[in-house]
Formats: sequence, structure tokens, C-alpha cells
Amino acid sequence: MMESDDQDTVWIEQDPLIDRIPRWVAMLGLFVGIVGLWYGVTALGIVSPIVLPSPAETWADILFVGNNLLTGGHMLEALITTTLTVLYGFAIAVFLGFSLGVLVGETKFGERAVMPYLVAIDTMPKVAFAPLFIAWLGFGISSKVALAAFIATFPVVVSTAAGLYAVSENERFLFKSMGATRMQTLIRLKLPIGLPYFFTGLKIASVGVMAGAITGEFLGGGQGFGALIRVSASQLNTPRVFSLIIYLSFLGLALYLTVVWLQSKLIFWNKTDKVGGIA
Repeated sequence: MMESDDQDTVWIEQDPLIDRIPRWVAMLGLFVGIVGLWYGVTALGIVSPIVLPSPAETWADILFVGNNLLTGGHMLEALITTTLTVLYGFAIAVFLGFSLGVLVGETKFGERAVMPYLVAIDTMPKVAFAPLFIAWLGFGISSKVALAAFIATFPVVVSTAAGLYAVSENERFLFKSMGATRMQTLIRLKLPIGLPYFFTGLKIASVGVMAGAITGEFLGGGQGFGALIRVSASQLNTPRVFSLIIYLSFLGLALYLTVVWLQSKLIFWNKTDKVGGIA
């Protein structure tokens, strides 16, 4: 008579090989693959160099733009202008988005009357508003800031309202039974619970505000990087367009990582969020 094995069987699920590759190896490999494909396409003449410059040409122009920035040339002034446009637009978007989000999430008036208008406005092609902002605010930085804030506000509104809605009925009843006022419940219960949602909106807004600022500069002139891209494109200087876009991506990444850093400091108790895959 065979004795049964009473030991429990432990099943260990092994990740696929592609998921076990270290992040830096995967990123480096993907970068090398993209550059290699890019080089092959340009070297074989599949695409005209006017449309797609070679990696070597783009790298040379990246160095040229970097030297101009380091020596305080006209591109540094353009980058400062774009940076200020992005920061001002982001600050306005955060303020308006948070305020409207609290109005929508805390009041029936905001939910029933304000939110439908916000959704209707968000469904419109926002780039089409650029000529209006330029007509209202002129060709200076104000019109670009307005467009940047206009594009970045709605994600903050939605995320803030969603964070306030995330509070359960039991939690609300507990605060109500303890005699907490509506303002105390908002500050001590709803806002702390809603902070992760709020920062999710900020991360989306940090990307959208870049698009708004550059679109405003591209269409409305001015002294920023968007205007430099427009001039370079009109001259068919595609290496310059590529290099300017790359430096703009650094600016957008810096703003995004700043939001991620603030989230890690202000929401230290929430360790489950991977902050967009960069944690």
C-alpha cells in the first residue's frame, strides 16, 4: 500500500524571458534598434534626406544646438521663453483644474451643470482655439500660456473629481457620525484619499501643457522653440527640427519627473503606484 505524499505542491510562476530583462538593458537595446533602423533607412536611400536626416546629421545638429544653449545664444533665450510658457500654463491649469474638480466632485451644481460644459469644451479640437487666443491676447507669451493651460486643465479636473468620488460611503458615514463638518470631511478625508488621482491628472497635464505651448508658438510666432521649429521646417532644415524636438522632450520629461518626485514626497504612504512606469 503506497503512502500518500502529504506535502503541499508549490507552484512557482516564472516570468517570460522578455519580462526578466533588466530595464536599462531593454531601454538600451530598444534605442540601438531604433537608431539602427533609422540608419539603414537613410543609408539605403529609402527616404529622402530632406524628409528624414541621418542619425549622424541629427547628432551633429544636437551638438550645435547644445553649444548655442551653453554659450548663451539666441536659442537659450528661446528655450527660456518656452520654459516660462510651460510653467505658467501648468500653474494655471493646476489651479483651475483643482478648483473646478472640487466644484464638480463636491456639489450637485458642479456635477450636473458645470461638468457637461467642460466635457463639451474638451471634445472640441483645442488647436482650433489658438487663433482666438492670439486675437484676444496678442502675439506675446500670454496667448501661448492661455492655450497651454486650456489644453492641460481638463485632465486635472477629471482626476480631482474622481479622487473625491473615491471615498466610500462607510468612510463618509464615519466622519459624519463624529460630527465633522463638510469642510473638515473634504480636507481630512476626501483630499488625502484623492491625492493619487490628482497626481495622475497632473502627470497627464504635464504632457498636455507642452503640446499647448509649442502649438501656440508654432501658430502664433514669438521667440520660443515652437517658432524656431516653424522657421527650420520652412527652410527644410530637418536636422534642426529633430534636434529642437529632442531638447523639448528633455524639458517635458523634466516637468513630468518633477511631478513624480512631488508625488513620492507628498503621498509617501501610497507605494502601489508605479508613477507611469518610472518608479
